[in-house]
Amino acid sequence: MSSRIPPALRGRGAKAGLIALPLGIAGSLIALPIAAQAAPSPDAVISEVYGGGGNSGASLTNDFIELGNAGSAPFDLSGWSVQYLSGSPTANSKWQVTPLTGAVPAGGNYLVQEAKGTAGDTALPAADATGAIPMSATSGTVALVHSTTALTCLTAADCVADGTVKDLVGFGTAVVREGSPATGASNTASVSRGAGLADTDDNSADFTGSTPSPRNSTGGGSGDPSPTPTPSPTDTTPGSVRIHDIQGGTRISPQSGKTVTNVPGVVTGVRSSGSKGYWIQDPETDGNAATSEGIFVYTGSATPVVKIGDSVLVSGKVSEYYPGGQSSGTQSVTELTGPKAIVLSSGNALPAAEVIDSATLPDAYAPQAQGGSIESLELKPDAYALDWLESREGMLVRIGDSRVVGATNQYDETWITTKPEQNPTPRGGTVVTGYDNPNSGRLLVTSLTGDKLQADVGDTLSGTTTGPVDYADFGGYNIQATALGTIVPGGLTPDVAEHGKSNELSVATYNVENLDPTDPQSKFDRLAQGVVTNLASPDILSLEEIQDNNGAKDDGTVAADATITQFIDAIKAAGGPAYDWRSIDPVNDSDGGEPGGNIRTVFLFNPQRVSFVDRSGGDSTTGVEAVNDGEKGVRLSVSPGRIDPTSDAWHSSRKPLVGEFTFRGEQVFVVGNHFNSKGGDQPVHGAFQPPTLSSETQRTTQAEEVHAFVSDLLAKDAKAKVVVLGDLNDYQYSNPLAKLTAGGILTDLINTLPVNERYSYVYDGNSQTLDHILVSPAVKKPDYEVVHINSEFHDQTSDHDPQVVRFK
Repeated sequence: MSSRIPPALRGRGAKAGLIALPLGIAGSLIALPIAAQAAPSPDAVISEVYGGGGNSGASLTNDFIELGNAGSAPFDLSGWSVQYLSGSPTANSKWQVTPLTGAVPAGGNYLVQEAKGTAGDTALPAADATGAIPMSATSGTVALVHSTTALTCLTAADCVADGTVKDLVGFGTAVVREGSPATGASNTASVSRGAGLADTDDNSADFTGSTPSPRNSTGGGSGDPSPTPTPSPTDTTPGSVRIHDIQGGTRISPQSGKTVTNVPGVVTGVRSSGSKGYWIQDPETDGNAATSEGIFVYTGSATPVVKIGDSVLVSGKVSEYYPGGQSSGTQSVTELTGPKAIVLSSGNALPAAEVIDSATLPDAYAPQAQGGSIESLELKPDAYALDWLESREGMLVRIGDSRVVGATNQYDETWITTKPEQNPTPRGGTVVTGYDNPNSGRLLVTSLTGDKLQADVGDTLSGTTTGPVDYADFGGYNIQATALGTIVPGGLTPDVAEHGKSNELSVATYNVENLDPTDPQSKFDRLAQGVVTNLASPDILSLEEIQDNNGAKDDGTVAADATITQFIDAIKAAGGPAYDWRSIDPVNDSDGGEPGGNIRTVFLFNPQRVSFVDRSGGDSTTGVEAVNDGEKGVRLSVSPGRIDPTSDAWHSSRKPLVGEFTFRGEQVFVVGNHFNSKGGDQPVHGAFQPPTLSSETQRTTQAEEVHAFVSDLLAKDAKAKVVVLGDLNDYQYSNPLAKLTAGGILTDLINTLPVNERYSYVYDGNSQTLDHILVSPAVKKPDYEVVHINSEFHDQTSDHDPQVVRFK
């Protein structure tokens, strides 16, 4: 399960969620006649922050803070300071202070030089003030303060309430900030305010990541020191720089950080909510397939006053925006920020939308860079799907009838395939079978029209869908649809598992997605119906993501009996058995998941069919062991128990729950798992190819722990029947699953299905496997099913499909 932010709230305007997402743009517009502008600051604000000076890869030798003044009079800095606080302050954290002198000129800038690093070869312009603060390149807070005394506030609320603080900029993961923190800061990128110095009190909306461009009070600076010029309403001469010159033939603009004037284009799409802005496209192409003729113009909090079909001249700063921040591994979006625009005429014909069909996108997905960045590589749109899409960034494209391969989610995003013959599943999806096969035909569709789709996998997005190509950290390249097709249902229905025979034991796994009593009863009821009807009331059910009795409220509660009882009651009401249950409460806030939720694995079992063998002593920190049991073979030292719960393998992650059951006098050992999530991995569509799967390291050690436990158990009784199951958060071809099955001690049953049926989860339009059931060699002729009731449907109750195995 992953947290997301609605598209309308993404980007630098995002107010909530775990990461800042798609694109946007900030500034003001001037039309003919002159239109209202977004309110700039009346005087001095922080205009740019750079903490990467002298770091690896940096060209500038020093960190710096730049002030800007949009007022008509100089801003006196006598008695003022700039101050810096770490991005994650503790009770002992202190603000660092650099006193200021002089003034910020009217309409000008003021440069504060900070600490020098060991790398870089370019000095800053002559500084107006000098300090020695070593700022972080990726996360921190800078304040403009009407005092030279160090601040004492350590929270956003306290700092905003401090009357000496005039402006506050948090970037990266900073907890002290205005609104959401600015994103995009790195060793080689600053965060800078739009040239209009608009101040919405939301750092993520007002600042963008881009090439550092320090400017001092005399106008001297690196790159382009001048602010965005305000075009004269009578100057309708296009500038010398066109969109294809800005986009260039790589992923990074050759004009990045520079100000461009009167760039011509026709407005092809407008986004009036969330990260606001519009796309323009030059009807006159340069004939180079690698250089895009479209670009996004970011207006930030200001609602665009242009309309589709307007012919405009736009002036602004060229910026590279990284959705989710540069450290997330996403590609960048080339944008015009701090824009000022002249509308020349309206109602113009739009450039012809380029058709994407089954032959358009290359089968190869991405160029490779041995794990490095592909940003500087020359685009090869005929060779790689990602290069083709990058070379059309901001341009109009259109698709015809397209099969849906990822159901519409709560953010109104729908995945289609432009290659219907590419790895189809029997139910209409697109299965991924290896790291080298991410299915290049997948494409995300998001509507700008206000129309909402409700599509399931296997449906058809019929008719013509048209819009500019965009890029986001969730999903990568997408169509921002200005014309949207309609959904033709494909008739997909939920799976129903077979009922096991009376002499067959049925064991199932189900991730119920953060279930707790604060959820509506309807969620309990729908999950219960899935257990009874679709899973055929399995004898043993291993549940993942059962939360404590008050869910995400972080008050020390760890018990989950109320959650479990409410679910069992819902199952009984749906006509299912009166399940009994076993679990072990975790140490508070130690098992990861939603903060305060204390998710854990729980066993439900039907006492009319199965007995649980209770052995006392198992708790949150006591590990279970396999113990020789004389002629009986092996038993558990405690039941239920957890596998080595104090091992570093389980740091901030769920601990496996082990239980000993008997069915018709036979022992069965069940190990319920929920390995750590894939959060932190670089995206498959990102700048680093192949992407680094950093989260895999911990899952590998977790798999080794479970493998060692099962190996020890089987060494004591080779005929022991063991079922290892749960949300392992990785693929059947991954290193963790290889470690788990090493030596043939376990068989991953997903591999017994046909290749195109090996999935339990749909993400970014790829049908893939995260959930598994594995069995020891003593489990003969297992009858196994993945029961598709959630992941392919837009009205899913959980984001995972359950699965079940039956055996005698």
